[in-house]
Amino acid sequence: MKKSILLLLVLSITFFQSCSNDDDSPQPQPAENAVKLSNNSTFGEILTDSDGRSLYFFSKDTKDNSECIDGCRDIWPVFYVENLTADAGLDLVDFATITRTDGDLQTTYKGWPLYYFANDNNVGDTNGDEVNDIWYVAKPDYSLMYVTSQLVGHDGLNYTSDYTEGDGNTFYITDIDGRTLYTFMNDTNNTNNFTNSDFSNNGVWPIAEITLDKIPSILNNSDFGTIDVFGRIQLTYKGWPLYYFGQDSIRGDNKGISFPAAGVWPIANVDTTIAP
Repeated sequence: MKKSILLLLVLSITFFQSCSNDDDSPQPQPAENAVKLSNNSTFGEILTDSDGRSLYFFSKDTKDNSECIDGCRDIWPVFYVENLTADAGLDLVDFATITRTDGDLQTTYKGWPLYYFANDNNVGDTNGDEVNDIWYVAKPDYSLMYVTSQLVGHDGLNYTSDYTEGDGNTFYITDIDGRTLYTFMNDTNNTNNFTNSDFSNNGVWPIAEITLDKIPSILNNSDFGTIDVFGRIQLTYKGWPLYYFGQDSIRGDNKGISFPAAGVWPIANVDTTIAP
């Protein structure tokens, strides 16, 4: 009888110890998302990895590939996650994966490949922003991007920044999807002199109906405005109404710079003078 009572007492103590140990054991923490929406004191909301390291866009990535190859990768390491998860406020449909020309995989956001900057030493560093005017911290709320690429007209010829034939990259503004934005040489300050009142020619040069949110740090908000064009709102830059070119069919096209002749529809960049 005494043995039974003793055994029952031992079992009871063991049970309560087991329950106590279970209660005191560390509880598993939810995994951090692969891409986080972090708040930065300078830039507001930015994209970071799960550890809070800042991610970047590259201005030369105007096509559906990465132009940061060879030694560039040592300074700007590639960001890639196979099974990507993202914080609330980010839409997974905006992310994709590309196969780079070197065979490696890379994660993209809204078509822009994502990178780290080797000189970001601490969580929250954004030292890579505006490096050489071609690297920008990745943000979810950019309306525009600032890119640099070879201008290739609708005639298939390469053009320089002064719209003469030749090779060399030119800086210009695109929307966040990488679609080139143009000005019209016959427009005047805050006046669209091209679009017909019935928009019958809008298919050739569609007006840029963009609601401006955040922009890359090289651009100034004060240079942008809007005008009313027969009841529709067109974005302007330094007083120039902004347009798309209807024949720019894929990301990175800038065919409009030679249509109907070179220089009639210039791109817009920080060197653009104020509209007369």
